[in-house]
Amino acid sequence: MGGADRLSAAREALAAAEAAAAASGLRPAGARAGAEGGHQPGARGSGDAPPGAPAGVPGGRHQASAPDPHDVARKIVLRQLSMGPRTRRQLEDKLREKGCDPQVAARVLDRMTSVGLVDDEAFAEMWVRSRQETKGLAAGALRHELRTKGVADHLVNAALGEIPPDQEKEAARALVARRLRTMTGLDREVQTRRLAGFLARKGYAPGVAYQVIREALDDLPEHARD
Repeated sequence: MGGADRLSAAREALAAAEAAAAASGLRPAGARAGAEGGHQPGARGSGDAPPGAPAGVPGGRHQASAPDPHDVARKIVLRQLSMGPRTRRQLEDKLREKGCDPQVAARVLDRMTSVGLVDDEAFAEMWVRSRQETKGLAAGALRHELRTKGVADHLVNAALGEIPPDQEKEAARALVARRLRTMTGLDREVQTRRLAGFLARKGYAPGVAYQVIREALDDLPEHARD
């Protein structure tokens, strides 16, 4: 599903959730205005507009109503999601940065989670698959990236557990083969050192890295044994 379709579906789901909340007696903040303030039709308080003044404007002065903080938070979240998937922690950080009340942020994110628009488990699975395919990252690097994005350890472990046992080694072999094309004529020790550092930055464990490097170098004609 494309970004626009996903957001459209999310908005429909949110609208349905709001309708269900209203039906159960739960109303958004601001909907209780008047109902809980003790005002009755026809009654005037000290701050009410005098006769002849525009309705709801004390003293006849025009005042703009403050935006609903829940609506503001929802728009921020949907704007972030329109740019790509986000974890709950990332969205919490963005709402905090924008000055949203923590309780408002929590309610909005809970609603987004209930309709499936915020899903850390799905994010972790997508992230592992994408970063493996585009960057050749190993489990160590993927674990670090997911943790920095606020994904819980049990979800990280589950996503990494989906990696086939031999897939990581094959990915390391492909990375080494590509990198070796730029190292023609270098001493074997230099090649080994540079390849090991390269694979370490990709998150590969030393044991896997050195095994793959040794096999690749042994296959090169320039290092063939007499």
